[in-house]
Amino acid sequence: MMAGSNSSSRRIARTRVKHDENEDSSISNRNITTQNNNIKNRNQRTKNRDLIRIRSFDLKTLLGFCVLAFLVIVFVIYHLVTPLVNEDEVQKLRVVTPFPAPRIMDLPQFQGEHKESLYWGTYRPQVYFGVRARTPRSLIAGLMWIGVKDGRYFLRHVCQDSDGLNTYGWTRHNGRDYGNQVIVDQDVTLTTSFLKSKEIGSGFGGDWAVRIDAQKEKLDEEIWRTGHLFFYLADEEGNSLSVGRERIDSRDGSLFASSSRKDVGGWELHLVSEDNLEIHYSGFKTPHMHNLTELVEGTLGVQARRTGLLQLPDISDHSPNVLVFQVSAKFPFKTDIAFVSGTGLKSSRVEERVKILTGNPLSSQLSEKEKDFEEKYKRCFNLTDKVDSESMIVGRAAIGNLLGGIGYFYGQSKIALPRDSSSKSGDNFVPYWPAELYTAVPSLSFFPRGFLWDEGFHQLLIWRWDIRICLDIIGHWLDLMNIDGWIPREQILGSEALSKVPEEFVPQHPTNANPPTLFLVLHDLVRSTKSNTFTASESKEISYFLDRAFTRLEAWFQWFNTTQAGKDASSYYWHGRDKETTRELNPKSLSSGLDDYPRASHPTEQERHLDLRCWMLLAADSMHSISELLERKDNLGKDYKAMAELLSNVDILNQMHFDNVSGAYFDFGNHTEKVRLRWQEMRTSGSNYAGRELVREVLETPKLRLVPHIGYVSLFPLIMRIIPPGSWILEKQLDLISNKSTLWTDYGLRSLAKTSSLYMKRNTEHDAPYWRGPIWMNMNYLILSALHHYSREDGPYSIRAKSIYGELRENLIRNVVNNYVKTGYLWEQYDQKNKGKGKGARPFTGWTALVLLIMSESFAEV
Repeated sequence: MMAGSNSSSRRIARTRVKHDENEDSSISNRNITTQNNNIKNRNQRTKNRDLIRIRSFDLKTLLGFCVLAFLVIVFVIYHLVTPLVNEDEVQKLRVVTPFPAPRIMDLPQFQGEHKESLYWGTYRPQVYFGVRARTPRSLIAGLMWIGVKDGRYFLRHVCQDSDGLNTYGWTRHNGRDYGNQVIVDQDVTLTTSFLKSKEIGSGFGGDWAVRIDAQKEKLDEEIWRTGHLFFYLADEEGNSLSVGRERIDSRDGSLFASSSRKDVGGWELHLVSEDNLEIHYSGFKTPHMHNLTELVEGTLGVQARRTGLLQLPDISDHSPNVLVFQVSAKFPFKTDIAFVSGTGLKSSRVEERVKILTGNPLSSQLSEKEKDFEEKYKRCFNLTDKVDSESMIVGRAAIGNLLGGIGYFYGQSKIALPRDSSSKSGDNFVPYWPAELYTAVPSLSFFPRGFLWDEGFHQLLIWRWDIRICLDIIGHWLDLMNIDGWIPREQILGSEALSKVPEEFVPQHPTNANPPTLFLVLHDLVRSTKSNTFTASESKEISYFLDRAFTRLEAWFQWFNTTQAGKDASSYYWHGRDKETTRELNPKSLSSGLDDYPRASHPTEQERHLDLRCWMLLAADSMHSISELLERKDNLGKDYKAMAELLSNVDILNQMHFDNVSGAYFDFGNHTEKVRLRWQEMRTSGSNYAGRELVREVLETPKLRLVPHIGYVSLFPLIMRIIPPGSWILEKQLDLISNKSTLWTDYGLRSLAKTSSLYMKRNTEHDAPYWRGPIWMNMNYLILSALHHYSREDGPYSIRAKSIYGELRENLIRNVVNNYVKTGYLWEQYDQKNKGKGKGARPFTGWTALVLLIMSESFAEV
């Protein structure tokens, strides 16, 4: 999900990243802009009232008049108190109504020590380094630095591919109180280390420290020998921050800034360094935290033009809520920054706590945390004798960057309204209720926000590392459910998240689903609880969690089972495909997660989508397993069991989706293969010039039939273990997987067979192929998991399944590791046509991090 020919496709596939075409503008070309508020005058209106005199009347007339007046008054009052609401308005209210059940995150297990232990963290994945608290309006911190490219200065802050960094990401992170990150920007290497500490006298959430170590390979020219870092604090509540002193000296544990907040009490920020640092600062008053880069760039630009110096002016707005400190020094240099909370009390021991978080004591604690991380890494994934040393490094980076990319967001989703309606304000959306989300993210640069179907894959790793973080994340997602049982598939919460997404892609559609991959994790948790994988206290917390979550999970299941149901019994189809498009070669199914994977050429309600049917089997089976674990006395567990048995009935499945000729499973729908894109001249209104556009042309009337495209969707019955181990159909599936003319490559399995008519075909003029050939790690993981299963089942094909499993596993690991060694990144997808080269978004330590589970041979049991 990266620059180049695929970028436009990716913008549509997920809600795509907003790219600034002028991102290369240098600092000196940026200015601070101000806006003036217009004051509008209000006009008052008066109404004249005429007096009506009744000169003569009788009693009956008077009584009749009084009764009529009474009825009119009642009518008016009723409609003032109860406005007329049409059906559309009712639906608008429903879609933004929270699910009427106790919040999962209100469980006692998520309060107290658990809540405080996770309060501070590196929860700002959209920036190269950022710290915030898990509270809606937090004190936030972050790092910027000046990079040099082609002889020009650029300010680095927000993760973006156009910066062209050699590599960046967390090489180690435990998800709680420790992380180590390496950033390589041309010939400059920044190592950022994060540590949390809870000492006597600390405020809520404790203290934290950041160590920044700056190194440079070449020190040839004097002008490039000085490094410039910018560390900032910003209070989202608008509280005024105070600069420590007029002249800042880093050698004495100098106080940089201080203030107070309701959550942590008084706080102070100190900087300590043994190197000769030059310190400057600026203070700003602004509510716009997503524009901090522009704010600093503009200030530096003004100063550069005035003084010829690249430094902050040592001045501040009145009552600033943002303080930016510039740290300049000759390479190499190192600085420690300590944040201590709960200050202002006699027992706060500020000086002692600052010493603990800086210098040699900090070095000792970081070394101890690194040792703890290594021991846990080996214990959780048991890679000894399974992979080589390079693979061990990549696996460490995979889990480290996944955990280091966990973010906290707060805001309101925008929910799209039907095309023929709008809100009273004229908008085409209504706001969801204000909500928080604690979640892992797919990519720091392209997708630094929550995606529902990605999250299930993330948690397959995270539950093995820290079950309590896993439950916390899943609980936040389930608490986003509305009264109908729907969860928005993409969470774009808060100004920083919104700043990365084009406005037209922000609204979420309440008719559209997303694969319920959270059931992959829940199924794993139930199985592992039954097998005594967890401690007694962990098992108890899992049971409490599932008991509280059950009504929400049931509502989620029922929402899928009703809104995504097909015309035929036990059939389902992804809603949201565009039936009217004339621009798409094959209308996308974004809700499926597989975006441009070929479906029926003409979307109808008669479609049957094979992958969704299999996801529903997983959901039904998971609900049955949860019911059994909780020993529920109602009949719901039996209902889910019966549905799971129906959906796993191979005879019914074959009648609906199997093609005997090819031996493959397919979707079903109104389809023709004779569809193409052709150039057509188009005149725009008000213009005499004609442009050209690619327009879809249908050369044959479609008919109801199986959709003959072999790819990932075709393998879902294998993934869900529906095919009996002794069936000849299993042999056919193994043929499709191992055949180089269909799915097999030396780097992993293609998403679409080479024999498909849409293999590597563009979907529109601007949409390059996405799920039409490239290798994706999440689906390869699921397929590999199924092969591992069948290799251990008694049957005539177990030996062959084991052989294919072993070779595919080696290919996937080798390719991901080689790409990481060459490029410094895990990638969103891998190019099956170009020797498995990484492509798309980078770093992508969302589901590509599943390579670690492939290394450790830890597979989901579905």
